[in-house]
Amino acid sequence: MAEPNYKTALQHPVFNTVSVANRNLGLESYVIGGFVRDFLLKRGDAKDIDIVAVGSGIDLAKEVSNLLPGKPKVSIFKTYGTAMLKSGAIELEFVGARKESYQADSRNPAVEDGTLEEDQNRRDFTINALAISLNDDSFGRLLDPFNGLSDLEQKIIRTPLDPDITYSDDPLRMLRAIRFATQLNFSIEKESLQSIARNADRIQIISKERIVEECHKILAAPVPSIGFALLHKTGLLPYIFPELVALEGIEEKEGQKHKDNFWHTLEVVDNIAQTTDNLWLRWAALLHDIGKAPTKRFDKKIGWTFHAHEFVGSKMVFKLFKRLKMPLNDKMKFVQKMVMMSSRPIVLASEVTDSAVRRLVFDAGDYVEDLMILCEADITTKNPNRFKKYHNNFQKVRRKIVEVEERDHVRNFQPPVSGEEIMTTFGLKPCREIGVIKDAIKEAILEGEIPNEYEAARNFMLKKGQEIGLKVA
Repeated sequence: MAEPNYKTALQHPVFNTVSVANRNLGLESYVIGGFVRDFLLKRGDAKDIDIVAVGSGIDLAKEVSNLLPGKPKVSIFKTYGTAMLKSGAIELEFVGARKESYQADSRNPAVEDGTLEEDQNRRDFTINALAISLNDDSFGRLLDPFNGLSDLEQKIIRTPLDPDITYSDDPLRMLRAIRFATQLNFSIEKESLQSIARNADRIQIISKERIVEECHKILAAPVPSIGFALLHKTGLLPYIFPELVALEGIEEKEGQKHKDNFWHTLEVVDNIAQTTDNLWLRWAALLHDIGKAPTKRFDKKIGWTFHAHEFVGSKMVFKLFKRLKMPLNDKMKFVQKMVMMSSRPIVLASEVTDSAVRRLVFDAGDYVEDLMILCEADITTKNPNRFKKYHNNFQKVRRKIVEVEERDHVRNFQPPVSGEEIMTTFGLKPCREIGVIKDAIKEAILEGEIPNEYEAARNFMLKKGQEIGLKVA
């Protein structure tokens, strides 16, 4: 990595404003953490900037606000000794330099005022302990007490202090190490990796919300399997996703094997990461086979089976989301639907009939394209001929979806004949027969017996009513 000009990191006018505020208050301050790391890695312009003050971070934030045009509002968090303000698109967080001590049952430390060096000691990784001075006499100077610059160059995640202390004090850092390794495509230093394995059970004191936040970031990375393989290697995975752990392994009976569904799942997640940034679709890829562990059976005639694993898996999605305190709203329902339907296009690809495609579009609704993306990602065969055959079949399904949708309009289907019209036509009050007729009309349209049009549906309604003994009023 070329020796950077660190002053070029401080070109935004807000850094000069902080420097003036330092002078006015007689404080020292430094920009630290992710902003410095990402500048050195040339990862684009960071919008979140952490500034550590040797003294009161809250006082510094107030003074910076007074100096900025429009005097932006300062949000103060006294419990944590931090303050935040926005300057244009940039969000600045100010904190006083501090040292910390931890209790075994909590990741919330006792905090005391400290020096810059003590503040850097408490940082999670050497690459996040890098600081650039905002002081008049050393503006732009890099402070790198733990050789973080060298670790950036060598693409290494390493803790500033003994990793057992770093991870035991705040076990969330174990997940952060894996997340950074995934996002940056870095390696976790050997001793640090072994320490994560030693301290894996400590993850149990971390809130589910914080764990999920890190998992989101791992899933959103270009190659998410890096992170999940590390979670597996370090023994963290059973504490977070026992459903995935249960998928690992290849069992053989009477000369017949099944594939390792854990490593297959990671391949699917990597495949889908190449085609979509939709986080919840990536979750669906991660969870699409979780029903296979509880449904695995061996049949002497046909070998290994996973009957109804999609249905079982969709039920497991709800339990997993609830356990991890994830949203039980439309996002969870979307993941459930993708898991439930994950085999449908694969089965359909072998025989692409109009009626089967109509039912697929009817059931998937607006998510039919997401479902196709998931199913294409699910092709992990290493046989080039089979790979090509599957993809060609999926292209046929896609073409048929367009053709059927243009002709039959079954996406987000609304019956051409309403329940009210059925009641009026036959002089009915609310009753079972109305549902029977509506279902019969829907089935006739999906099977291609009648077009999705009012006149055809009305004529079918009259015929069906007559069959079940109804008379026109």
